[in-house]
Amino acid sequence: MAMSYTAESIAVLKGLEPVRHRPGMYTRTDCPLHIVQEAIDNAADEALGGFCKRIAVTLHRDHSVTVQDDGRGIPVERHPLEGVPTVEVVFTRLHAGGKFHKDDGASAYRFSGGLHGVGVSVTNALSTRLEVEVVRDGGRHQMAFAGGAVVEPLRRVGDAPKKASGTRVRAWPDPAFFDSPSIPLAQLERLLRSKALLLPGLQVTLTVEDGQSSEWCFANGMLQYLGEQVEGEIVAPVFCSEKYAGKGDDSFPVGSGAAWALCWTAEGAVARESYVNLIPTPAGGTHEAGLRQATLEAVRSFAEHHALLPKGVKLAAEDVFSRASFVLAVRMLDPSFQGQTKERLNSRDAVALVARMVRDSFELWLNERPEAAKRITELAVRAAQARTRAGQKVEKRKQSGVAILPGKLSDCQSEDTGRNEIFLVEGDSAGGSAKSGRDKELQAILPLRGKVLNTWEVEPGSLFANREVHDIAVALGIDPHAVSAPDAVLANLRYGKVVIMTDADVDGSHIRVLLCTLFYRHFPKLIARGHLYFAQPPLYRLDVPAQGKNRPPRKIYALDGGELEATIDRLRREGIRPEAVSISRFKGLGEMNPEQLWETTMSPDTRRLMRIRMPGAESAKPVMNMLMAKGESAGRRAWMEENGALIGAEI
Repeated sequence: MAMSYTAESIAVLKGLEPVRHRPGMYTRTDCPLHIVQEAIDNAADEALGGFCKRIAVTLHRDHSVTVQDDGRGIPVERHPLEGVPTVEVVFTRLHAGGKFHKDDGASAYRFSGGLHGVGVSVTNALSTRLEVEVVRDGGRHQMAFAGGAVVEPLRRVGDAPKKASGTRVRAWPDPAFFDSPSIPLAQLERLLRSKALLLPGLQVTLTVEDGQSSEWCFANGMLQYLGEQVEGEIVAPVFCSEKYAGKGDDSFPVGSGAAWALCWTAEGAVARESYVNLIPTPAGGTHEAGLRQATLEAVRSFAEHHALLPKGVKLAAEDVFSRASFVLAVRMLDPSFQGQTKERLNSRDAVALVARMVRDSFELWLNERPEAAKRITELAVRAAQARTRAGQKVEKRKQSGVAILPGKLSDCQSEDTGRNEIFLVEGDSAGGSAKSGRDKELQAILPLRGKVLNTWEVEPGSLFANREVHDIAVALGIDPHAVSAPDAVLANLRYGKVVIMTDADVDGSHIRVLLCTLFYRHFPKLIARGHLYFAQPPLYRLDVPAQGKNRPPRKIYALDGGELEATIDRLRREGIRPEAVSISRFKGLGEMNPEQLWETTMSPDTRRLMRIRMPGAESAKPVMNMLMAKGESAGRRAWMEENGALIGAEI
C-alpha cells in the first residue's frame, strides 16, 4: 500500500539546517579549506576598505583554525530587525551581511566577492564549535557556537584601548562533513599569499602550531609577484597596469575595472592567476576571456599595422595567449559565480569590462616598445603556423571517401577539428539568426526542419533514407557504429563540439530527445568521447533601468523561471523595484536577433553548454527502450503516472 502524502510529509529546514543537511550545495566537502576561506575573505574585505592592516591565520594541533584581523570588528549592538546581537546574526543567518549594500559608494563591501550571502554562517554550520571575539568601542566581547547554535551568548569580558578594534574567529570544522579533516597547507598558503598580492602593504601571516611560520607583504604587488612565479626567460618586460571606471562612465559603475600583470615566455610552464573582488577563480571565467580578447585585438592590430603577419596566417586568441603568464584582479559589482565555492566567474559583463580596460592600455604599451611587441608577435605567429599545420594534417586524413556536404550546411572556415563547432539548430528562422551571429571561422550551422525521425528501432542500413539524418551524418563526417566500436570510427569527425540548439519549450525538448536517441543508438562514440552538447538559450530577458549616473541600464538574461525569480530577488535587494523591470519571454530562438543569439547562446565567452555523457555499461538502454520503442506505450504511461510529479518539480 502506498504511503500517505499529507501536510506532515513536507519538511521545512530552518536556520542553518539546510547547510548541515546538504553541505555540498554551499561549500566544497573534500576538506574544510573553503569554510575557513569565508572567514579570511571577511578580513580581506576589511583590508580592501582600508580598515585592516594585518591578517593572522593559525593552524592548531586539534585541526581548528584561527583567523584574526585588526579591522573595525563585527558590530555587537542589537540588530534592529532580528532582535539579537548583530554578530550573532552574521554567524547564524544565511543571506546576512554588509555586502548587500552595494549602492553605498563608501561601503567596504562595494566590491566584495559575490551576493551569495552565506559566508561565515556556513563556517559556523559545519563546525563542531566556533568562538568569536570582537574588539571595538573600548570593549572586548566574546560568544561561542556549537553545531551552528549559540551555546555561549554574547558577553563583554573586559575593556580594550579605545582605538583598538578587530575580530578573531576560531573554528573547529566538523570532520563528519568532510572527506578529510585536514586543510591542505599549500592551498592555504596560496590563498593567503594572494590576499597580500592583491592588497599591497597588507601584512598576512600563517602560523602552524609546532611548525613553520610564514609572512607575506608585497610592496610592489603584481609586478613583484609575477616575476617570482614565471619560469623561463621573459621575451618582453612585464606589462603591469590598472584601470577603473570613473564618474560619468556610460557603461560601467564607478570603481569597477581591473589591475593586471602580463608577460610572455618562450618556454617553460606558464603562471596564471585570476581574482574577482579578492576571490581566487582557479577555474577562470569571463574575466579571463576579456583579457584574452583584449590581448588578441591589441597584438593583431600591432601586427597588421607593421605588416608582421605572413600570408595566410590569421591570429587566434590561443595563439597570442599560449605563452602568456598573467595575474588579473577584477573589481565589479554583483559578480555571478559558478556555485558557492566561486571558482569560476560567469558574469557576461566581465568580458566587456576587462577587454575595454586592458585593450587600449596594452596597444599603447606595444607601440611604445616596438621591439618587445615584435617578439610577442613572433611567438603568436609561430603558434598560429603550428596550429595551421596540425589542421592540414587532419584534413589530409579526411580527404578520401567524404560525401558531398549538404547544401543547407553553413560550414566554418577553420580546418582545426579540435576547435570547430557545429550547431544543429531547430528551424530555418533560428538558423538564419545563427548564421548571421556566429563566428564564421570556427562555427558551422545546420538548420533542421521539423522534428527528426525517431531512430530507436531503425536499422543502420535504412538510416540514411531519412534526409535530415543523412545530412547530419554527412556533415559530421562519421558513419553509424556500435557502442563497442573502436575510437577510430571518429577519425573523420569534422567538429570537436556538436551542439544541439533548440527552443526552450516542450517542442524543443522533444527534438533534443529525438537527436539524443539518434546519437545514443547509432553514433554512441560521439557521446562517449564528450563531443555532444546542449545549448542553453535563455527563456527571459530583463531590462533593468538606470540607477543614477553610476549604473547605466542593463540587460540580464535568465535561463528559466527559477533563475528569473532569483534575479528579481537580487535586483530587489539592490533597491530596484520589480515593477520597474521590463521582462520579456522568448517564444523561440527565431525571436532573437543575431547579436542576442551570439551573446546568450553561441559566444564561448558567455554561453552555457551542457555536455551529454554516456551512461556506463548500456545502463540507459532499458529506459530508452521504454521511452522510445513503439510497442512500449503501456510502460511509458505507467512510468509517467509514477514519475510525472517528480519530472514536473525538476522542470
